[in-house]
Amino acid sequence: MDHDVSLVAGPSSDPSGQVEPYLPADIRSLYEAYSYRHAAAILATSFPSEFAELMDALRKLRITTVDIGMPGGNESGIPKKYSAMLRPMGWEEARIRGDLNVHMQSAHGVARELPGFIDGHKIDYVKGRVALDLEWNSKDQTFDRDLYAMRTFHECGLISVGVLVTRSLSMNPVFEVVPRLDKTGARDPSGETVKSKYGSSTTWMGKLLYRLNAGRHGGCPILALGMTPGVISDQAELLAMGFQPRSTSDIGARAKKDPGKDSGANFWRVGKVG
Repeated sequence: MDHDVSLVAGPSSDPSGQVEPYLPADIRSLYEAYSYRHAAAILATSFPSEFAELMDALRKLRITTVDIGMPGGNESGIPKKYSAMLRPMGWEEARIRGDLNVHMQSAHGVARELPGFIDGHKIDYVKGRVALDLEWNSKDQTFDRDLYAMRTFHECGLISVGVLVTRSLSMNPVFEVVPRLDKTGARDPSGETVKSKYGSSTTWMGKLLYRLNAGRHGGCPILALGMTPGVISDQAELLAMGFQPRSTSDIGARAKKDPGKDSGANFWRVGKVG
């Protein structure tokens, strides 16, 4: 297994008993959820309007096997579906920039300004004091950028909680059977599945949990949500492709027995569509 992957939340995460009461049951059936620094409680109780909008968007989001098979990475149609729901409700992209004025108190005190001390940190969706980013299939280092941005916004007093949505480990069996498509939506001549497209070094929950367990979000409360196969609308087509649902715990257990089987660098061996 990759050394920078965590299949479980660490001791710094909130116990499930402090998370489940705040997340609707239907959301928990569609997404695996992890909360750090009481993010679920803060979001649900302190920002009920933003919480309701996010839960409604998550509830309505549906993707198809065509969405999964199409090229485009994080610029595919999946993130655009989130934007179509959230932008009209006032969830806007935000960027932070700031200069630092330093004053040293002494007999000969000096003042110094550091222009651009904070610059370039961007979050895709911000409304009020709530921030959201979605990472469907980017390079996993994108999580470092997202967490650092949310941490900076939080330290500057601009947000109170952040939400990160990515894909669950339980999506991996889907990638084993969905065919790779070209830009027209036709099957790729290679006959490959999308397994190699969603590689071990892309954004998925195991890569995010590793960073959260390491505390890279600083003091910013973070709610991490992982899309499961339940968000796929054309289940009949998926089953016809040979999809066999497996839980995250089952995949994780198999990975411990055989690290090359279900996670880590060797999980994403190229498959063929039968």
